[in-house]
Amino acid sequence: MASQALPASSASGFSRDFAASIVVFLVAMPLCMGIAVASGLPPEKGLMTGIIGGLVVGMIAGSPLQVSGPAAGLAVIVFELVRTQGAGALGPILLIAGAVQLIAGVAKLGGWFRAISPAVVHGMLAGIGVLIVIGQFHVLFDAKPLASGLENIAAMPGRLLGLDAASPGGAELALVIAGITIGIMLAWEKWRPASMRLVPGALLGVVAGTVTALVLDMNVARVEVPDSILAAITPPTAFASWLTPEIIAAAVAVAFIASAETLLSAAAVDKMHDGPRSDFNKELRAQGVGNMLCGGVGALPMTGVIVRSSANVQAGAVSRRSTILHGVWILAFVALLPSVMRAMPMATLGAVLVVTGWRLVKLDHARELLKHHGVLPVVIWATTLVLVVAVDLLTGVIVGILFSLVELIPHVRRLRLKVDHSDNEDGTRVSLSGAATFVQLPKLEDTLGAIPRDRAVTIDCGRLSGLDHSCAELLRDWVERRKKHGSPTVLLGDDKRLRRLAAA
Repeated sequence: MASQALPASSASGFSRDFAASIVVFLVAMPLCMGIAVASGLPPEKGLMTGIIGGLVVGMIAGSPLQVSGPAAGLAVIVFELVRTQGAGALGPILLIAGAVQLIAGVAKLGGWFRAISPAVVHGMLAGIGVLIVIGQFHVLFDAKPLASGLENIAAMPGRLLGLDAASPGGAELALVIAGITIGIMLAWEKWRPASMRLVPGALLGVVAGTVTALVLDMNVARVEVPDSILAAITPPTAFASWLTPEIIAAAVAVAFIASAETLLSAAAVDKMHDGPRSDFNKELRAQGVGNMLCGGVGALPMTGVIVRSSANVQAGAVSRRSTILHGVWILAFVALLPSVMRAMPMATLGAVLVVTGWRLVKLDHARELLKHHGVLPVVIWATTLVLVVAVDLLTGVIVGILFSLVELIPHVRRLRLKVDHSDNEDGTRVSLSGAATFVQLPKLEDTLGAIPRDRAVTIDCGRLSGLDHSCAELLRDWVERRKKHGSPTVLLGDDKRLRRLAAA
């Protein structure tokens, strides 16, 4: 259900924000801790990022209903950085990455991150999802993930074959708890009553797994957190000694991936509600400030996160107040109830991450690409996914972007997109000529975004010499959003993809 554009200052607006903040808090708590564990760091590191994402980034974000915090999409790269560089390197990396994001936002580069091929972004997220599943699979047995995706895959049969049902130990008991957590999550999300649709399955799964372990007094690994959140703050030391080419390269990679995931999420959130649209450059600046603060206290990196953001919108939030309040609730819980977190089995957090990771592997997206845009985008998606799993995340993304350049070959002699915009008493007419490819996506998006929703619009694509899947998806989303609100929209053109859009 889309959030309605109510006045944020009204009593109704405040009550909806308050209720939404509770829902987002309940969704965020297990994810913040689980993502930290998946990153090879203590759970409190993820909670600190969630607090900063709510209290600080929530106040200055360019996407008011988007929620920021630790993201599963960065867990893999952080795990590798901690393994190779040590946890102490994460602070300098985030300080530099945040500065890069801040500078990019000031330079108004936010729109260019949206020009990354959707096939690359979704391939990256799918690869990350696979890595999370095969890594957290070992946590279900009270074991630690191995160094690489291929090693984790190779060790999976041994975990299963090593089980001894006749003499259950820590691994067997942890697997039972994980199974209960996953079972409750999936069952609740499939059969929950409509009146309780906002109660998150992850929370119920963690509660069920924790209660089971306590009642049966199971000897399994538990979450370890300090008595005070202040004890978890570890500012970077000897910053200058970390300024190596490896650290700087890692920081740029984190900035790039975090920015792409944030702005992809912001664009998705915009489709869910009727309120103000996201300001990508302002959002990028806010994320930069947030990541610099995370680096300063030794927390995890942050991005805008779609799971918590969609929960925020579906719960009826109308302003940034709900995001800020969810940060307040995390801080209060961590400060007042650390003993509750210590009762949680590690296997429950691993189970939450297994389900979360699997949901990133959206095979339906590949089928949609094949159906509407042909084989090449699917090849880009699959190549990015495989390389993220088999090599590393950065290699997969870079090769995916290089592969996406192949889409430019048919238009290499005419890459320019000309946009003619005219207004009259009957409405707005936008005529496009040239090649609509991902390099021109920011220009096209700016043009479409500036058209008032209440005006009749005709988009004439008859003189387009080419249309790649990035711009086709942008047009599709824009047309669907306008038609959902009853805005008169006519799309003219011969491309079969445009005919499908016009008939939608």
